[in-house]
Parts: sequence; structure tokens; C-alpha cells
Amino acid sequence: MAGLLKAMAIMGAMALVLAVVITAGANYWVWRKTHASITLESEQCVHEPVGLVFGTSYGLRGGGENPWYRARLDLAARLWKSGQVDHLLLSGDNHTRYYNEPIRMWRDLRRVQIPDAVMTLDYAGFSTFDTLTRSRDVFGVSRVTLISQRWHLPRALFIAQYLGLDARGCATRQRSIIDDRWMWAREVFARVQVIADLYLLDRHPYFLGPSIALPTGDADGAIIPVYQRVSMPAPVESALSDVRSLLDTRPDEASMKHWRAFDPVDQRLF
Repeated sequence: MAGLLKAMAIMGAMALVLAVVITAGANYWVWRKTHASITLESEQCVHEPVGLVFGTSYGLRGGGENPWYRARLDLAARLWKSGQVDHLLLSGDNHTRYYNEPIRMWRDLRRVQIPDAVMTLDYAGFSTFDTLTRSRDVFGVSRVTLISQRWHLPRALFIAQYLGLDARGCATRQRSIIDDRWMWAREVFARVQVIADLYLLDRHPYFLGPSIALPTGDADGAIIPVYQRVSMPAPVESALSDVRSLLDTRPDEASMKHWRAFDPVDQRLF
């Protein structure tokens, strides 16, 4: 019995050492491939045609606004207003009609005078991998600035490089490692998982769907209505079709230019 316990202890120690080596190696690999592509000062972020904003919960479980959510939106607004990105792709989770990250981001950015014409919503950004794959395969993005926190950008850039995107990371205003210690710790293991997903498990996105061209506005600078450029949830699209039928109008008529969007959370038109 003593011999068996000793053998098990040795095997456990070897497994622990192996796990530490794999974790350290994976994190070093991700850092080595991506650290040169991350800019910590937003003023130094180079111009790219698209800024990709990763969705996250806008509220904390204990109450109050999520500081990481606010930091991403603040940075996205600054980059667009300074001309460092031309268009914002807002990607997030919309797994139920009561939880819609892209719509919430869109509404909050409108409040700081970001025009509709420079925002496109991606409702199926269920994960970092899904968001990046959809940016390439659905929205046709090839060059992009990734807008997120310093702890998240190495993993996001690693995936982007794997997918063949010409991507750079622009980090939000830095919080101390102590403040974000749980997120840094989580990323240590998430980087191991992403290597397994990409190189061992052949991961695929949960949902792709039809291609959606990112808009640029017409020659007169007119705003392109949201319903013309974003795949809306089926119930919303059905309701809009009914309304258009009742009004006997077509989506491209001038009378629709003032239409904004339907918010499935508040059940209101804006």
C-alpha cells in the first residue's frame, strides 16, 4: 500500500509539473506572437478601416456598470472621433430577447454622438473566436483594430493571426493588475484553451449566416438605416416587414431614412 501511494504521489507530481510547463509554454507562445501588435496608448494606435469592439456584460452581478464595458466603448468613441478607425463593428451576445450586448453598445455610443452610419451590429459574437471568425467570413474584414483590455488582447490577436487577419490591438486605459487580477488569472488558462481549440479540436463558430457588407454611406454622406445593413432577429424582421407592408413603402425610399432601430429589450423604436 505504501508503494502504491508513493507511485501515485510521484505520478501526481509529474502531472502537475507537466500542466505547469504546458500552461507556461502556451502563454509564452501567445505573448511572443502578439505583444508587438498591442498599443497601450490610444493616441499611438495606427489608423485602420475597422475597429472591432468585443462585447461584454454591461452590468456587474453585484450591481453597477461593468468598468470593462465602459472602457471599451470610451476607447471606441475616441478612436472614431480622432479618425483612427473609420467604422465600428459592435460584436456581442444576443442569446435571448432580454439580453442584447450589440444593441446596448449601439445605444450607448449614439449617446456620445457616434453616427449610425459608422456602426454595424453583430448579434452572434458569442465568444472571442466567433467574433473574429464572423468579422472575416461574414463582414469581409481583413484589416482591423481590436478594441479591448490589455489582458484580453493577446488571446484575441492570437486568434486573429491564426485566421489570417491583419490585426492590431488597441488597449483600453489601463487598470492595475491588482484590480483586474481575476481576469489576468482567467486569461492564463484561456490561452491554453484557445491553442487547443485552434490546433487540436478544429473549432468552428457557432453561427455564421449570410455575408453583410460594412457600409460607408453614400456620396452625400447620408446615414444608411440600420435595417438595411444588419441582420435583425427573426421576430424583429417579421414585425418590420408587416409595418412596411401596412405603410406600402419600400426600404430604400427616402421616407425611411429617419428610421433607427428596434430595441428588443425595451420593445421600443428609436
